[in-house]
Amino acid sequence: MQQDKTLRRTRTIPLMPTGTVKWFNATKGYGFIAPDDGGKDVFVHITAVQAAGLRGLNDGQKVSFDLVEERGKQAATNLKVD
Repeated sequence: MQQDKTLRRTRTIPLMPTGTVKWFNATKGYGFIAPDDGGKDVFVHITAVQAAGLRGLNDGQKVSFDLVEERGKQAATNLKVD
């Protein structure tokens, strides 16, 4: 007797990384976020900040973000202030 086996495919959707703004300089147009997972600091460009509808980021501010590869390094995008 053969049983029909239904395979369920699930896809894990990772949560957005979170971190704390280490520093951000709106005049220079960039800064860095210290990820909560303890990894390397993440570069954040003013265009990502503006795309989130923000004028800038404050030191110590909690944020969530997606990571993209830019010029061989990780950068934050899709910022959300927590």
